[in-house]
Amino acid sequence: MTETAAALEGGPPVLVATVIAAPPNAPSQVGAKMLVRPDGSSTGELRDEILDAAVLDEAPDAFRRHSVETVYVDRSGRRLNRLDAAAEGDVYQVMLEVHERPATLLIVGAGHVGKALATIGDMCGFSVEIIDDRPEFANPESFPEADRITCGRFDEVLDGYPIDSNTYVVCVTRGHKHDETSLRLVAPTDAAYVGMIGSKRRVGAVLQHLIEDGIDVRAVERVHTPIGLDIGAETPEEIGVSIMAEIIRARRGGSALSMREVNRPRRGVAPEDRAGPEADAT
Repeated sequence: MTETAAALEGGPPVLVATVIAAPPNAPSQVGAKMLVRPDGSSTGELRDEILDAAVLDEAPDAFRRHSVETVYVDRSGRRLNRLDAAAEGDVYQVMLEVHERPATLLIVGAGHVGKALATIGDMCGFSVEIIDDRPEFANPESFPEADRITCGRFDEVLDGYPIDSNTYVVCVTRGHKHDETSLRLVAPTDAAYVGMIGSKRRVGAVLQHLIEDGIDVRAVERVHTPIGLDIGAETPEEIGVSIMAEIIRARRGGSALSMREVNRPRRGVAPEDRAGPEADAT
């Protein structure tokens, strides 16, 4: 099994760098590939020591963002943005692709918000897992998009449940007692994200109980609660969007500002020259 195939099956992630465009006098470099591992070791080369070094320097951020992206590098190894690269012309374009198993979205609670999250999470490419103690909710008919559904007491199911640094946990049970029980077991794990729904008063009491019971304060402080981004969400579906937006920000990075603010035109740059998601919509 190749390292990329092993990564997709749950092995260590790998990054594959591919030269997709090169300066006019270096056409033979197009198609060159290099595989980079999280420890910085690599296999293959891009036929240019400066370009190899630039990719190795960029790799840690790419692993952190779990990204698929194109980077622009000039002959000195300097990273450029797309607009500057287009103006300069004599640059390399390198596709960076992180190969890893799909991230897990573990939803603790199979109510209306949990259902909305499962649908949106599946659309976003997450492997969806559901936990609830009610068989009339935790079943394949209710969650056809789920890859794993476990019905049982929250404490019994979560005790020893496989949670790693590629797992995003959301506690949206039907009551604060179940949330507290669940949070007690998931907060100290290596999860990439832990969030809990609820009002400030409710979640504040839960977090205080965990600290009083000896749960590491650092583990408690990293819990996202109240959960989600502030978009004025009211319906379960809107709340699901808010939560998934926060999870994607945690996974990919970003400011959570509107693209209008992020893409505010710089002095001397025409609006049609700005980069953004809409630029590639056609």
